[in-house]
Formats: sequence, structure tokens, C-alpha cells
Amino acid sequence: MTPSSQALFGVTLVVMVVGLVGAVVPALPGIAMIWLAGLVYAIVERFATFDPISFAVFTALGVLGMVSEFLLTQAGARVGGASRKAMIGGIVGGIVGFVLGLFVGGVGAVPGGLIGALVGVTLTEFLQHRHLKRAGLAAGGWMAGCLTSKLVEVLIALCMIAIFVWQAGLRR
Repeated sequence: MTPSSQALFGVTLVVMVVGLVGAVVPALPGIAMIWLAGLVYAIVERFATFDPISFAVFTALGVLGMVSEFLLTQAGARVGGASRKAMIGGIVGGIVGFVLGLFVGGVGAVPGGLIGALVGVTLTEFLQHRHLKRAGLAAGGWMAGCLTSKLVEVLIALCMIAIFVWQAGLRR
């Protein structure tokens, strides 16, 4: 491995680890950052070490990880009994909370988005059915789905990084 390809591998791996952190912290791009780092590496190396078949598996995992976040959160809300209107309320609440959180030095955007989504689901469900326990169950389902989606996203991110290290780092 030449010094320049070692440096490229090292920088790519660091970017992927930041992406792994992003799989947990909603403000940072997670899987998308890992995928993009792998793509840049593969193009620069002309797919010599990170071959097209491995990159295709890497891409499929990336797509699965990005889609799973939305689907699992919504599925959790559904299991908790949230109506379609409550899930839309959660999305709207999350956007509003995120935007309002930006005014708190930018740091409040992440918790603001999460709190806003939770309030959106709870409030919409309560206003629709006038039943606090049902609204709480819907919000709990949303939270469970959100946590499950983060776990799945982290596992997929780890698999993507392992494939990259196996193909680009250990094959040399």
C-alpha cells in the first residue's frame, strides 16, 4: 500500500466513523456520509480494492439503512396505535421543533426536532380522540420505533464500515 493510498484509506475511515456517530446523532448525516465516503474512495482508487460487487452490497445496505429509519419509526407509531393524522402531526411537529431549535444556537435543533415530533404525535392523537392514554401509547410507539430505527441504522453502518475495511484495507 503506497503512502498516498494509506492516507486515502485513513481519511475515508475517519469520515466513515464520523458517519457512524451520525447514525446515532440525528443532526449529522450517518449512512449517507458513510456511503459517500465509500463512493469517493472507490472512484479515486478506480474500484481496484473496493470492487464493484462489494460496492453494490455496500450501496444496498446504505439504501436499506436510510429507508429503515423512516419506516421503523412510522411502524412503531402504528403499533402504538397512532393514526395516520398523528404520524403526520409528528412529522410537522418535528419540523417545527427543529426550526425553533435552530434559534438556540443551532444545538437545540436536534432535541427540538425529537421533542416536536413527540409532541406532534401526542397532541394530534389526543385532539383527534380526546383520550390521553391512547395519545400516550401512540407517542410511546413512535419513540420505540425511533429507538429501534437508530439501532438498525447503527448496525447497518457498522456492517458498511466492516465491508469497506475488509475490501479496501485488509485485501492489500
